[in-house]
Amino acid sequence: MHIQMKLKQKIQILLIFISAVIYLVAIGYISINARQSSYEDTKKLVDSKVKSFASQIEGQMNRNMAVGRTLALSFSNYNYMPKDRWLTFANRVYEDVFPEYADFYNLWDSWELSVIDSSWSKPYGRISNEHFRDQGIIKSSQSKRSLEGDNELYAGIKEANKELVFPLYFDLFAEGKSERKLMTSLLVPIRQEDGSYAGVVGIDITMDRFQEILSNVNIRGLEGSEAFLLSHQWKYAAHPDTSNLNEKITTNPTARGAFNLHEKLGQGKAFSIIHNKEDLDKKYVSYVPIHIGKTGTPWFLGISVPFDSIMQEADRSFIISLIVGLVGLLILSGVIYSITRGITNPIEKITEVLKQLARGRISNSMKLNIRTGDEIEEMAHALNTSIDGLNKKNAFASHLGHGELDYNYQMLSQDDELGQSLLEMRDSLKKAREEEEKRREEEKKRQWTNEGLTQFADILRQNNDDLHQLTDELIKKMVHYLEANQGGIFLINDQDENNRHLELYSAFAYDRKKHHEKRIEIGDGLVGTCAIEGQTIYMEKIPQDYIEITSGLGEARPDSLIIVPIKLEETVYGVVEIASFQTFQQYQIDFLERVAESIASTISSVKVNMRTQQLLEQSEQQAQELSAQEEEMRQNMEELKATQEEAGRQKTEMEGLVKAFHRANYVVEYDTNEKIMDINDRYLNLLGLKRQDVIGTHHSYKMKLSDEQKKAYQQFWDDLRAGKVKQQTHVVEHNGHSYVFAETYTPILNGEGQVEKILKIAIEANEFDLKQHLC
Repeated sequence: MHIQMKLKQKIQILLIFISAVIYLVAIGYISINARQSSYEDTKKLVDSKVKSFASQIEGQMNRNMAVGRTLALSFSNYNYMPKDRWLTFANRVYEDVFPEYADFYNLWDSWELSVIDSSWSKPYGRISNEHFRDQGIIKSSQSKRSLEGDNELYAGIKEANKELVFPLYFDLFAEGKSERKLMTSLLVPIRQEDGSYAGVVGIDITMDRFQEILSNVNIRGLEGSEAFLLSHQWKYAAHPDTSNLNEKITTNPTARGAFNLHEKLGQGKAFSIIHNKEDLDKKYVSYVPIHIGKTGTPWFLGISVPFDSIMQEADRSFIISLIVGLVGLLILSGVIYSITRGITNPIEKITEVLKQLARGRISNSMKLNIRTGDEIEEMAHALNTSIDGLNKKNAFASHLGHGELDYNYQMLSQDDELGQSLLEMRDSLKKAREEEEKRREEEKKRQWTNEGLTQFADILRQNNDDLHQLTDELIKKMVHYLEANQGGIFLINDQDENNRHLELYSAFAYDRKKHHEKRIEIGDGLVGTCAIEGQTIYMEKIPQDYIEITSGLGEARPDSLIIVPIKLEETVYGVVEIASFQTFQQYQIDFLERVAESIASTISSVKVNMRTQQLLEQSEQQAQELSAQEEEMRQNMEELKATQEEAGRQKTEMEGLVKAFHRANYVVEYDTNEKIMDINDRYLNLLGLKRQDVIGTHHSYKMKLSDEQKKAYQQFWDDLRAGKVKQQTHVVEHNGHSYVFAETYTPILNGEGQVEKILKIAIEANEFDLKQHLC
C-alpha cells in the first residue's frame, strides 16, 4: 500500500530516525573508542615533549662539540711554529675561549710528543694542557703523561682518531679539585695533513645542567611523569632519583621475555614501549635519540608516564562525550519542527512559479520574495534571476530583429549558453556588416591608388628628357593628389664623387627660407638621414622650427610630415618631402613609395642617357689627350730612372755612415718606461753581456741611490719624456774594471710629435775628462 504524505511529514520522520541512529552509533563508538583515542592522543603528547627536550639537549651538546671541532681544526697548523711557541699560543687560546663557556667544566688537550718534538722518537708520550673551574675559579695546568707507555683508555682514543663521547665518569681526570661531579668528555682529534693522529681536544661537561633541564619536564594533566637521560652505554646520565646516576638501565622492563632494551637503543631510532614487568609499575615510556657530532654513538632521552594517569584522562573524555551527546539529541529534537516548516513553505511557492514557467509565461510579477538565508533563498534568487534573464533575452532578440546590432546585452554568467548564443549571433551580424564596409573602403582605396599611378605614369612618360620640368610637374601633382599643403623633391648630385649632396630640384608652396641654399648634405637632418638609410620617415610630431606652412592668414606648423626615398632596388636617387595639416593614412604612404620607385626608375634612365652622352664627349677628348700623355710619360720614365740611381747611391752611403757610427759609439735605446729596447754590439762586447740578458732591464738596474739622488734621477727622466736632450758622465763598474762614459740622451718623436723612445749615445771619456767632470 502506497502511503500519501506531505513533504513536511516526510522530513520530520526522516530527521527523527536519523537522529536516533546517529545517537546510538555515537554512544557505541564513544564507548568502544574513547579510551583508545585518549590513550593515543596522550602518547602523541608525550612523544612530542620528548622530542622537544631531546632537541634542546642535542643542540647544547652539539654546540659544545662544534667548539672542540673548531679548536682542533685551528690547532692542525701546529707545524708552522716551534713547540714552545705553539704550546704558549694554544694556552692563550684556551684562556680566551674557556671563560666564554660557563658550561665547560674542563677544557684540555693532549699532544703527541713525537709530533711536536722532533727529538722525541717514541710512539708514546704526550703533553697535556688543562683549564678547569674549581669552586668558580678558573685554573690551568700542564703536564707530561704516558712517558712509559699509553694507558688503555688513551690508547683507545688514539686508535679511534675520530670524534668521541667519553663514557660517564666522576671527574676522572681531576687534579687538585675539591668536588667531584658526574660528567662526560667530548673528544675531537687533532689530525696531521695526512689525516694521522696528532693529539686531541677534550671538553668536559657535567650532567648538572641536564639534570636541571629534566627537573622542569612537566606534562600537564599527567601526574607521576618522569624524564631521564641515558648515555651511549645505556647508563643514567640524569634521573629524578640521583641514586640511579651512572647505573645501567634494566635490559628488559617489559612482560615480553625476548625483548632486549639495550639492543633496541643500539638501533639509534626513536621508539616507545610499555614498562609492565611484574616488579615494576605499568608505564608508557618514549625514547628519542640525541645525536652528538660525528660520533655515531647517540644518547637517549626518555619520558615515562604512569598508565593510570593516561586512562584517567580517557575516562574523563568519555563522560564529557556522553553528556554532550545527550544534550545534542534534545536540541536536535526541538529544532526538527521549526526546520520542516521553514523548508516546506518556500518550496511550495517555488513549485508554483516553475509550473507557470513550464506553460511559457514570463512576467516580473512571478518573482518571489523569500528571505530564509539558506539554500531555499538561493533557489528563489536563482529563479528570480532566470526570470530576469528570460525577460532580457526576449528584449535583446526583439532589438536584433529590428537591426539594432549595437544593443547591449549582459550575460547572466559564463554558463549562460542561451545568452552566449544570442551574443554570437549578434557578433556574426556585426562582423558581416563590418566586412562589407571594409570591402567597400578597400575597393575605394585601390581605385584611388590605381588612378594615381596612371596619372603619374603619364607625367613620367611625357617629361623624361628634362629633370627640372619633370620634378616640377611631379611635386605639384603629389601635393594636390594627396591633399597636402607643400612639398619638395631633392635629387642627389653625384657629379663629383667626393662631394655628393642633395639638391632641391623642385618645390611647391614651399618655405624658401628653409632651403635658401637648395643644398643638403647626405646624412644631415631628416632629409639627409632618409637619403643615407633608404627608409621612409613619417612623423606626426614635427620638431620645433623645422617647417611652417604660410598662407594669407599667417603661418602654422603642419600636423604630419612624410619623407620618402626615391629608390630603385638599393640605389637612392633622391628624396620626396611632403607636409600637410592632415595625417597620412597607410595606403597613402604605400602609394607615395610606389610613385617614388617609378620616379627613381625614370631618373635612372635619364641619368644613364646623360652619362652616356658625357662619356661619348669624354672619349673624344681623351683620345686627343692620349698622344700628348704618351710623350710626357716617356720623359717621366727617364727622370725616374735617374732618380732611382741617385737614391741607391745615397742608401749605400747612409748604411756606411750608420755602421761607422755604431763602431765608434756605444748606443742604447730605451722606452718611455726607462727599460732597454735595443743595444749595439760594441756596448755588449765591452761589458761581456748577451743581448737577451740586457733587453728589458731597467736603466736604474744595480744603482744604489739616496733619497736626494732618486729625486734627481726621476727629474732626469721626466725631462727626457718632456722632449729635452740630457747629457751626463757615467761610471760603470764591470768585472773589476771602471768605464767612464760621456752620454747624450736624445728623445725620439713619432709622427704626432710625442716621445716614442730615448736614444743614448755614449763615448768613453779619458782620465783627463773624468777629472774635469769631477772638478
